[in-house]
Amino acid sequence: MRIGQGFDVHAFAAGDHLVLGGVSVPHTHGVIAHSDGDVVIHALCDALLGALALGDIGRHFPPSDPRWKNADSRHFLRAVAVMLAGHGYALGNADITVICERPRIGPHAEAMRAHLAADLGVDADRISIKATTTEGLGLTGRGEGIAAMAATLLVPRS
Repeated sequence: MRIGQGFDVHAFAAGDHLVLGGVSVPHTHGVIAHSDGDVVIHALCDALLGALALGDIGRHFPPSDPRWKNADSRHFLRAVAVMLAGHGYALGNADITVICERPRIGPHAEAMRAHLAADLGVDADRISIKATTTEGLGLTGRGEGIAAMAATLLVPRS
């Protein structure tokens, strides 16, 4: 078995929605990012890549590469799923926490789980999405941005 952890954060900017776990979530802001700025998928990719000892998402999809400008982060996750299989592993489970004061994550969590599961080729019951606030502290507490962290367990493919 292999364990990985990932983290991502983006500052808020002008916009009317966020992309989280591949889902367009209505919000008063967007994010500053090279791709679509999906902190859920970025943290999950980092956790998966870390478990495989393959570096991070920036190594495989560098923001300096114009191909990834405004890219759908689900593309990154599907590419990481191929790497996972190529190294002989499958996702045992993923536990993801979104850190923000707003928007509310609960109403969108099941759709996020469905997208992530589809991209990774697993049942949605292997993926947990939850949220927390920082009680008004720090950049997320002040409403300056959004963050996510992910932990993954990889198991050998059967």
